[in-house]
Amino acid sequence: MSSLFITATGTNVGKTHTTLQLIETLAAKGHSVGVFKPIETGVTHSAPDATILLEACRKVNRNFETFTAQDITAYTFELPAAPFCADVDKTVNLQHIMDKHEELSKLCDILLVEGAGGLMVPITKEYMMINLIKELNAKTLLVTPSRLGCINDTLLSILALKTFDIDFDWCVNLYEDKENFAQVTKPYYDAVFPEWWSTDEGLDIYLRSLR
Repeated sequence: MSSLFITATGTNVGKTHTTLQLIETLAAKGHSVGVFKPIETGVTHSAPDATILLEACRKVNRNFETFTAQDITAYTFELPAAPFCADVDKTVNLQHIMDKHEELSKLCDILLVEGAGGLMVPITKEYMMINLIKELNAKTLLVTPSRLGCINDTLLSILALKTFDIDFDWCVNLYEDKENFAQVTKPYYDAVFPEWWSTDEGLDIYLRSLR
């Protein structure tokens, strides 16, 4: 496995939180870890998510020590919106994203690629984040929330990944409405997905299964 794409059911679900955990855990296991944030929106002066990811990566991979946040992104846009909407001048070149992915992949054993928003977020008019995952041929980790309504979001995202024949695993980020999760959501996951796991528990076991 050379790339792991971290996606989610939507925005503010916990992609960056999970990616940071992955950086630390993989590095502790002796892997050379890299990071790539293909597109980040809502950027004014510096890309906040890319900056956080790079700071963590610098500590474990010397190849990234001199990089700036711009070096690990392909595109940044000021408007906090879906890339298609934020890219008001329509500057996105999909090949540039692929080239940047290939460039960064050469600097590590495992490149962690953090998406923007959810799977069906449009990058161009007809090209969604899930299309990028498919084209990169990356194993995928879907992060789902713990708030009320997450069952629907989780099932829809799983359906989309299966429809696109993408190799994926999924986990729950127990950061929101954790107390109610045990009553309003966990019973369904226990019945239908008895091996489900959270980012707080199970990440280490998950990483052992990666090839």
